[in-house]
Amino acid sequence: MTSKSAFRLETTWAPATASEKLAYSLTLTNLSSKAIEGFALCVSGPARIDPAVTVEGGRLAERLSNHSEFAPPDGFVLEPNEAWPITAHGLSYPLRHWTDGATAAYLVLADGTVAPVASVPTKAIGDNAVLKRGAEIYPVPARAPVPVSIIPWPQTVAVSSRRAVPQGLALRPNGAAAADAAGAFGTLVDSLFTVEGIVRNEAEGGLPVELGIADGFGPEAYAIGFSADGVAVSAGTKTGLFYGLVTLGQILRGARSHPETFVFPTEGEIRDQPALGWRGTHLDVARQFYATAEIKTFLRILAWNKLNRFHWHLSDDEAWRVEISAYPELTQVGAWRGHGLPVPPLLGSGPEPSGGYYTKAAVREVVQLAGQLGIEVVPEIDVPGHCYAMLQAIPELRDPGEGGEYFSVQGFPNNCINPARPETYHVLEKILDELIELFPFKTIHIGADEVPLGAWSGSLQALARLTEVGGEGLAAAHAKRLNVVTNTHGADEIDGSGAAVLQAEFLQRIQSFLASRGCITGGWQEAAHGNVIDKQKSYLCGWRTVEASAALAGEGYAMVVCPGQVYYLDMANSPAWSEPGAAWAGWSDPEKLYGFDPVEGWTDDQKTKLLGVQACIWSEPMTDRAVFDRLVFPRISALAETGWTRPERKSWERFKALAGLMPVLYGANLLV
Repeated sequence: MTSKSAFRLETTWAPATASEKLAYSLTLTNLSSKAIEGFALCVSGPARIDPAVTVEGGRLAERLSNHSEFAPPDGFVLEPNEAWPITAHGLSYPLRHWTDGATAAYLVLADGTVAPVASVPTKAIGDNAVLKRGAEIYPVPARAPVPVSIIPWPQTVAVSSRRAVPQGLALRPNGAAAADAAGAFGTLVDSLFTVEGIVRNEAEGGLPVELGIADGFGPEAYAIGFSADGVAVSAGTKTGLFYGLVTLGQILRGARSHPETFVFPTEGEIRDQPALGWRGTHLDVARQFYATAEIKTFLRILAWNKLNRFHWHLSDDEAWRVEISAYPELTQVGAWRGHGLPVPPLLGSGPEPSGGYYTKAAVREVVQLAGQLGIEVVPEIDVPGHCYAMLQAIPELRDPGEGGEYFSVQGFPNNCINPARPETYHVLEKILDELIELFPFKTIHIGADEVPLGAWSGSLQALARLTEVGGEGLAAAHAKRLNVVTNTHGADEIDGSGAAVLQAEFLQRIQSFLASRGCITGGWQEAAHGNVIDKQKSYLCGWRTVEASAALAGEGYAMVVCPGQVYYLDMANSPAWSEPGAAWAGWSDPEKLYGFDPVEGWTDDQKTKLLGVQACIWSEPMTDRAVFDRLVFPRISALAETGWTRPERKSWERFKALAGLMPVLYGANLLV
């Protein structure tokens, strides 16, 4: 009865109409030869059942965020080959894409054991379109708008003539920096394109490529000169030389795989430098775990796109993912989800323990590789909100006398570490000191987003602190926030509230501590609440709107622009049900992202505070890796071109003709 085929779950979604309520229907079928009773059905989302849901055919027994447990009516028996249908008429948000529904399920049987349940993607009533997985690959046309294949497109391309496509590149570095660049490039292409032999010596047909440091270049700028005798790459730094080689490697791959469309030039020059200094990608490894090998391959793809910042989101409500020697319980407890564990199965994980974390040795490997590839790594530990997993591991970060509950927008209760407790700073400073030792870029992101309006409203310690800093009126008003549910991402209404006052004091103290260690502090835009952090030693990620980022830049904050409507790559590629992904911020296909102006309407003064742009990969919908590919590629390359190529040099038609040549993480490499 516990075999994988013993039970099957099918789910359907019917949006609300003028005459009918929305309906999320789940049908459990008993395919075994034995009847069962006294059981419960556990499912996880991303769909979140509303705690006040009306359920036909059963009841909602437990709910934590997207983990829901349904119980049948008392005395119900599910006979062999019979089905148990239940329908929920209340969700925290309506389903809009097939990945919104249940992606994992299991039964808790009467004796307390668990049994797996096979589940299929949620179907929308009346929508029979084929569900989409895997990256959308644009075909390379027979005739392209440009003669060479390069993404992101350089600032100046002046090449001509066609030579026989070289069998590979024979690198001739002059000096230590050039040797380092050559070594990094060789390792990169050997890893990304295993059998292509892009780097090879002259005995194997490699074209001579001279590499050398020269004056007159910016830190990431380079020049490539083509002649009948070979190629010369010049730059002012190792990183510039490395980027020049990436460009040369792309030209070779395009000419080799599509000789009728692209050339390898005989003469001319390419001169290039990035438009923006911060060209970032954020990856959430808390909602879904990515092994170290996956992270390394992803970094190589970022480097092939000339992206230079990796924002590593290492903690959230669902998990804690980095080894901390002072607090081993963070990973012993917080890195794992499963039935009966402090963190239950969430976001498609099953009853068996699942998850993982990065050891310090693994982190050092990632940071070392990133450095070779011109990428700086920014770790994020999200505080004081989004800390459910952290609090399961270290409960003393919550006021032991706290009563009542508040809920985050994602449905987690009491998920904020307490800023009024001395223990909070003692623990965080130890954690941060260990992170600083691991990440030499010395930029630490501390989150600060989506603190619920009612956070700490049941904590006597927090209310006492509010009385000290804001008077009894503020404390009394905040106490009335108890049992408030946050319903919108961002919770703008928090600004000026008691929670905002407490958070501001917390952030000021943490940012001052990081500054004392020589670090820059990163935060999501909510870190500006209270206007207390030192603007000279911090930066913000503006995720709400371009206008909100502009306003913060006008207040003097250094800004990385990453609006959710366009640069959040968990958002679906279109409104269609058949597309995977989320929808709360909208949708953005590659063309929309490519054409998006991240500083539209900004004044010249505001633009002086622009650090750059960043794509954010939140992992809630990515319960299989084909969904990751569908959501990330080729949009990551479109973002890379926004960060590198000046607006007047961009062309969607050119980009579309070249995008199919770029590698993806999990799908087959089309050029091998």
